[in-house]
Amino acid sequence: MAQQEAIRTVGGVRAAVIDEGLRAHMNKVYGIMSVGMLVTFGVAWAVGTSPALLSIFRDPFTLQPNILGWIVMFVPLAMIFGFGAMINKFSAAAAQTFFYVFAAVMGLSMAWIFVAFTGFSIAQVFLITSIAFAGLSLYGYTTKKDISGWGAFLIMGVIGLIVAMIVNIFLQSPAIMFAISILGVLIFAGLTAYDTQKIKNDYIAHAAHGDQEWLAKSAIMGALNLYLDFINMFMFLLQLFGNRE
Repeated sequence: MAQQEAIRTVGGVRAAVIDEGLRAHMNKVYGIMSVGMLVTFGVAWAVGTSPALLSIFRDPFTLQPNILGWIVMFVPLAMIFGFGAMINKFSAAAAQTFFYVFAAVMGLSMAWIFVAFTGFSIAQVFLITSIAFAGLSLYGYTTKKDISGWGAFLIMGVIGLIVAMIVNIFLQSPAIMFAISILGVLIFAGLTAYDTQKIKNDYIAHAAHGDQEWLAKSAIMGALNLYLDFINMFMFLLQLFGNRE
């Protein structure tokens, strides 16, 4: 009851004002995320459909990454950690630019899917992911249940996935990859709901302070988290259901 009351009114600010600001904040989060998605898939399509460009990063026939390809695969991970550590030193405009650069690098790392999978299956899995993401994010936004306790378990799951994927680079086991893909879909489905609720609660907790710079950077960080949830869920679903060329 106390938590519900806090949500209805924060620091004397009327609930209607909070609700209006929250809607605008969430629209900004989804808007930034959507632009990032367009950048990623635009870069991935441009590189993946050009043998000359793809060959800079991978063998166009075996799709095995070269040295630059390996760098492109792991640079996004380093950028995420760097972004989290440095965001307080960035302006909101710089943080948003960084996010779009990150989205472009992610596009480079994903370009191979346009050679490995049929265009129809990529579009089909993208649609499935979009529907699932929308439902999970809506659940996270509307549920009255506090799901903040999911966070620690889900982050541990992500760390486990990263370790398993690195190990499987050397093992090349289809069975392990299948298990990783199933667990990956479940983990990032949970993170979609969790991150949406966290974005909402963070806004409500800080709305009364009127710190527009913090709110702007919070929207960018929220967009990054939801972007990662979508991209990872898409990639794991593509591994499970995509039709290979």
